[in-house]
Amino acid sequence: MKKIQMKWERNGYTLRTFEDGKAEKYYQDCFTKTDTEVYRLTGTAGAFTHDQIIQYYDRIVDDPARYDFIITDPNGTYIGESVINEIDWEVKSANFRIIIFDSGNCSKGIGTWAVQCTRDFAFEKLKLHRLELDVFSFNHRARNVYQKAGFKTEGIRRDAIFDNGKYADDILMAILEDDWRELKNKQQK
Repeated sequence: MKKIQMKWERNGYTLRTFEDGKAEKYYQDCFTKTDTEVYRLTGTAGAFTHDQIIQYYDRIVDDPARYDFIITDPNGTYIGESVINEIDWEVKSANFRIIIFDSGNCSKGIGTWAVQCTRDFAFEKLKLHRLELDVFSFNHRARNVYQKAGFKTEGIRRDAIFDNGKYADDILMAILEDDWRELKNKQQK
């Protein structure tokens, strides 16, 4: 199955489907500096080598079980990604995740916009029934973004994370196609 190519633009920022031949740019823009706070909030463990990132990018760009979207700033720099992965076409469900690689780009509405575009794509284009994610209890900003986008808490893995000397929860959230339709109808009124 050929992947659907998408592109959204807002205030100079772009969200678009990963493209062939962009693995080196992806590595340079997203992985040559480490933002420890972003890694903490997303549960990213360890550093990745150049070759690991290049191989990963080249493997996923055409993978039919996922859709990866790159977030680009007005200067053309890759600043994040929004991902629908682990797609189960039979059940019509998938996992969702997003990362803004530099915390200096957070709290600008970019993540909120990317979450909403990706969520809409999942239901409008992929015809999914369910989109789920997990978020750490200490990532308040992300939890608020997900709730605003219509994701609802379904479960909590209590004390599943050990962060800065304290235990924290891993929260499972999801949005169903009916939830999404209801949200879209309210927004249109």
